[in-house]
Amino acid sequence: MASASAIGKLSKEEFRRQKDLDAARKAGTAPAALDQEGRAINPHIPQYISQAPWYLDTGAPSLDHQRRHEEDLPKKLDNWYDRGIKAGPAAKKFRKGACENCGSMTHKKQDCLERPRKKGAKFTNKDIQADDVIQEVADGYDAKRDRWNGYDAAEHKKVYEEYAAVEAARQKLREEEIDNQTMTDLASVRKVAKAGKSDAQKKDDADFGSSDEEDADEDKYADAADQVGQKLDAKTRITVRNLRIREDTAKYLINLDPESAYYDPKTRSMRDAPVKNVAPEDAKFAGDNFYRYSGESEDVQQLQLFAWQAAARGNDVHLNANPTQGELLHYEFKQKKEELKDTMKGSILAKYGGAEYLDSAPKELRQGQTENYVEYSRTGQVVRGLEKAKARSKYPEDVLVNNHTAVWGSWYDPSTGSWGFACCHSVVHLSYCAGDAGKDAIQASSAQHLLGSSSTTEAATSSDDKELETSRTERIEQNYSKKRVGEGDVKLNQDRLASAVQEEKKRKGRAGDDDGERSSKKSKSGVEVGSGSHDVTEEQLEAYRMTRRMHEDPMANYVDAED
Repeated sequence: MASASAIGKLSKEEFRRQKDLDAARKAGTAPAALDQEGRAINPHIPQYISQAPWYLDTGAPSLDHQRRHEEDLPKKLDNWYDRGIKAGPAAKKFRKGACENCGSMTHKKQDCLERPRKKGAKFTNKDIQADDVIQEVADGYDAKRDRWNGYDAAEHKKVYEEYAAVEAARQKLREEEIDNQTMTDLASVRKVAKAGKSDAQKKDDADFGSSDEEDADEDKYADAADQVGQKLDAKTRITVRNLRIREDTAKYLINLDPESAYYDPKTRSMRDAPVKNVAPEDAKFAGDNFYRYSGESEDVQQLQLFAWQAAARGNDVHLNANPTQGELLHYEFKQKKEELKDTMKGSILAKYGGAEYLDSAPKELRQGQTENYVEYSRTGQVVRGLEKAKARSKYPEDVLVNNHTAVWGSWYDPSTGSWGFACCHSVVHLSYCAGDAGKDAIQASSAQHLLGSSSTTEAATSSDDKELETSRTERIEQNYSKKRVGEGDVKLNQDRLASAVQEEKKRKGRAGDDDGERSSKKSKSGVEVGSGSHDVTEEQLEAYRMTRRMHEDPMANYVDAED
């Protein structure tokens, strides 16, 4: 498998061919790839392991970057050598090339560890130091910087033995004092034990700070100490850190509502916020998701998304295999994106103009500032200080025209069922306002109209045309009664029905629509047919039903062959 630098940016065809070859190798239908030494490479090895990093890439498929070489192995650190060993007796005279300070041949003046002399051995030929023994030791990186190289670990056993002897003597002294029961007080026993210590023991306690006085002070103040999150046992003097501070409230106790955020007792996690009405920044606990998506977690997600998208387009980018390369490519991608965005914005402004509209005021100033006091409740409702805004429509409101002091539709006339102006009671739209005079005129005209209608009704009832009024009443009763919908008994005039059937057949026989002609003619029954929908008589409706063709009837087109 070639690395990123060897392949570079693949074309779609090369990328598809490479994917097919990898699939065939995994299936066993194609031979496995060989490294530089002729060994087969397992095709099931993940890509981020089989590919060499850019700084170890050789241009050929290989797993050599996963193996340790002899030159990379650390030098052994167990080569012991003597420190400070002198090689034989010292010289009597100063030798050329030796240290000018002490006269040793193994180092120079700037590397000399002797006390700087007022006059060096070069000029006095006195107290010349012997040469140091130089041994060949491991020269690896770790070996040269190992401060314990050459130390004999067996020397540390003497330290253990010394401390064990001191502790045994102290314990023996305490047991003797308790067995004799000469002093039962613990403080007295400690005083006697301290007095019986040797000078070496006292020096040991002074060096390591483990005296009995300190133990007594620790026992005295340990029980009274109030340390948050610490549990101190005075008998054993062992400090144990608790899982959490006892004063903290557990997640599942913040909100006792069972319908609130779900708490998982197995993982001790609560993803959502237990209290919804509190801002996450002000809440004691805002949920695990709030902390999970804070900080640099979003940047890592953006980087992972970029790596996936780049790999889908054929680019060899893997976040886990080479995070440094992915970070650099993502940084270059963001820079090029910003440059392209600025270039596109500049070209659009240069072509269409409008750059002056982009120089607007800051967002803080555009939203406006006011000193009006507004008080909100816990649920976000306005308690006081701000009036509720009225809902407005898309049509112009509160527009007064033609000297009117009220808008159109502010007054309703129940007698005529019309809307008008409340200032003058005018029902004519876009009329000029007459004020109170218009109200008086409309009232007078309404009274006169009622007066004339009542006199006309009295004259009509007292006239000889009562027969016409009766026929009209019967026709209205026939059109609007329940008999129209088939309820009750309907009386049909046979002569009028026969003439209505003939008229209906003639109308259907003609090609054109003669509804207009029929509306202006009189039927044979002598009754004039009007243009209104309610002027249809019961005989005409029955004739229409009788002559109507029933298309949904399966026997409508049946013809008897014998006839």
